[in-house]
Amino acid sequence: MDTRLLKHFLVLSETLHFGRASELCHISSSALSRSIKQLEDSLGVALFERDNRTVSLTREGVKFQRYARDALSHWDMIRNALLEEAQELQGELSMYCSVTASYSFLHDILRRFRSSYPKIEIKLHTGDPAPAPNRVLNGDEDIAIAARPDSLPSALAFKSIGLSPLLFIAPVDDPVLAPHVDKPIEEINWSEVPMILSEQGLARSRVDRWFSNKALKPNIYAQVAGNEAIVSMVSLGFGVGVVPKIVLENSPLADRVKVLPVTPTLPAYDVGVCVLQKKLKNPLIEAFWAQL
Repeated sequence: MDTRLLKHFLVLSETLHFGRASELCHISSSALSRSIKQLEDSLGVALFERDNRTVSLTREGVKFQRYARDALSHWDMIRNALLEEAQELQGELSMYCSVTASYSFLHDILRRFRSSYPKIEIKLHTGDPAPAPNRVLNGDEDIAIAARPDSLPSALAFKSIGLSPLLFIAPVDDPVLAPHVDKPIEEINWSEVPMILSEQGLARSRVDRWFSNKALKPNIYAQVAGNEAIVSMVSLGFGVGVVPKIVLENSPLADRVKVLPVTPTLPAYDVGVCVLQKKLKNPLIEAFWAQL
């Protein structure tokens, strides 16, 4: 069965750039254009709106994107079900995690998985961990490493792989911040301390709750995406930040910051792997899940 047209469409729908999409598909831009035109001619509708500068999905393109993802997923499922007895699973899994998770939690998992299933290709994307569960829920990724949400959506399956406390960190011996934080923890006036916080996600909601319980409004200096950037800004003396311990332990800047023993402590991250419940029947995902 030739699934190339669907794959070409999905890559373009994710990149919205003919040049990048053609590189990822290992074909020329003109060949990619022919694939899209062939699909649009077959369907009788335009899937993309394009001009000299931009490419975007039409309303019909958004609907077809959902179909294409499901169709390729079902194709992989039946193909690998037929190959399962011969232990020749092959295909592709897309994964999402933070940079830190990619070389801490994920490294050992992938090493074992690749040894057992060398024919399964892994397409890894890294970025801010906050949207990781939603990327799985939306069908953008098959698997993600993420902190367990306070309320786990019923559509998600989650398997814990470790705990990581959330820590308040400050720069070491910074002349500007020292008067604010180099004192007994109970004497810190938190309303005067500049804070560097995540834009969104679990850490942000827990920090906001921490300040609310103290009847304080945080003095937010910066809101950033990615915990690694928070460690960097804190080490430069811009403010106090909150990051998971696993990020601090793996940061090259760890010796330039210190942990503040705040009370009460923030609830730890329950770090784990999440997939869609309905995709656990996919032999590729089932094999990965069993390795955890």
